[in-house]
Amino acid sequence: MRPLEDITIVAVEQYGAGPFGSVHLADLGAEVIKIEDPRTGGDVGRYIPPHQEGEDSLFFETFNRNKRSLSLDLETASGREVFEDLVARADAVYSNLRGDVPARLRIRYDDLKDVNPRIVCCCISGFGMTGSYQSQPGYDYILQGLAGWMSLTGEPDGPPTKSGLSLVDFMSGYVAALAMITGIHAAARDGRGMDCDISLYDVALNVLSYLGTWYLTAGNAPVRKSRSAHPSLVPFQNFPTATGWIVLGCAKEKFWKRLTAVVERPDLENDDRFASFEARAEHADELVKILDEVLLTRPSEYWVERLQEAGVPCAPVLDVPAALAHPLVSERGLLLETEHPRFGKVVQLASPVKVGEPRLEHRRAPQRNEDADHVLKWLGYDEARIAGLADSGAFG
Repeated sequence: MRPLEDITIVAVEQYGAGPFGSVHLADLGAEVIKIEDPRTGGDVGRYIPPHQEGEDSLFFETFNRNKRSLSLDLETASGREVFEDLVARADAVYSNLRGDVPARLRIRYDDLKDVNPRIVCCCISGFGMTGSYQSQPGYDYILQGLAGWMSLTGEPDGPPTKSGLSLVDFMSGYVAALAMITGIHAAARDGRGMDCDISLYDVALNVLSYLGTWYLTAGNAPVRKSRSAHPSLVPFQNFPTATGWIVLGCAKEKFWKRLTAVVERPDLENDDRFASFEARAEHADELVKILDEVLLTRPSEYWVERLQEAGVPCAPVLDVPAALAHPLVSERGLLLETEHPRFGKVVQLASPVKVGEPRLEHRRAPQRNEDADHVLKWLGYDEARIAGLADSGAFG
């Protein structure tokens, strides 16, 4: 059995953050039943370009493998009836909606505890289910601006810059998955479910981490550093070579000593300007200039090989194609394949959540309402009841 094979999650999810969190649980064996609104064509992720045709997109495939799909109109009485039957047998209701929508849809714990007292209701929203921003839409890029991330990214003389990835969405998905599994554990122990209120804003602000502590405690306001430099450790940044860029970091004194040997400048180790973390930070411009002059004399491959041999943390700065072609990708089993009726073989990145034996076979993302028969028969519905629910608009 997969680790979460005995867990059932009813997912009123869409787009990125929610599906990103639940796909890792599906990979671990959880039965994730996507509720897709037939009035809107289901999950909006189905329509995200590029590589999109009809209701199929590679964006949707990435976030929804190993899940099931059921079209259900929660605004109808019959749709609500089916939903509550699912809740009665599920462990969690998982959603990513605007913060005021769970109350309107009646999918919070207080709304569902009479149906299933152990149900865990986990909602990801932009700004949470409380507070003055509750009804505001929140997206990754918006939160990167509001939480200060853009002020820290890019070159000091350039404009505020977002991360190249939707990190607020992805981290919020991980946080939600952790919160929901924690809630399910507590509900099994105590016999009582709960709400999990996950906010993209909360996650984005929390990830300021030690930078937030520095400012809140000591008034140290962080600023952008040139060439993606660490805010306090030197050297710890990108460096140009004869053929490209490498990133190297001396997070410990032993790494600094090893670096001086690799670049054949043992004199730097005993130079008072560079004798400690504090000294190197104070004389950062001088040190970076010296290292630039040396590292520009050889190609990236030369320096990476020698730095790794010496045990200095480093890597080439790769583009995405080169990153995906790196030998570690196959060594760590980081790719998976599914077969799709429109796209053929779909290759995507496997979950990094490695628990127990790796999953060898994966189901492609479901077509909209593809699993209606499976889910409704699991609920014990006969053909007559299914037909009656259909006639009353439960499935759109």
